[in-house]
Parts: sequence; structure tokens; C-alpha cells
Amino acid sequence: MPDKLDALLERLKAHQRALILAMAEHDGLPAQSAIRQVAELENVIAAVEAVADEEAQQAHRSVR
Repeated sequence: MPDKLDALLERLKAHQRALILAMAEHDGLPAQSAIRQVAELENVIAAVEAVADEEAQQAHRSVR
């Protein structure tokens, strides 16, 4: 499962990065929808990282 979580995390971060770089190409403020997408991705990234940490802790406990 950690490999799948890592792969998901990388895909989410790559998508967020692409959105941010696309927004940087334009002068002025980005559209609210683009800003919202980046913020939502940030929340999902944090959630996936939290689940990955929980999985790692559970795996560590089961090794003992």
C-alpha cells in the first residue's frame, strides 16, 4: 500500500505544480477556480500524507 500512496501523492503534486506553473504564465491574478483547485489539491495532498504516515506507524508497530 505505501507504494500506491506514494504514487498517488506524486501524481497529485505533479498536477498541482502544473496548475501553479500555468497560472504563473499569465499576467494578473489567476481565476478563482484555478486557485480553488490548487487549494483543494493541497488538502488532498495533506490527507494522503496523513494516511501514509498512519500506515507507516502501523507497519512499524507490527514489526515490534
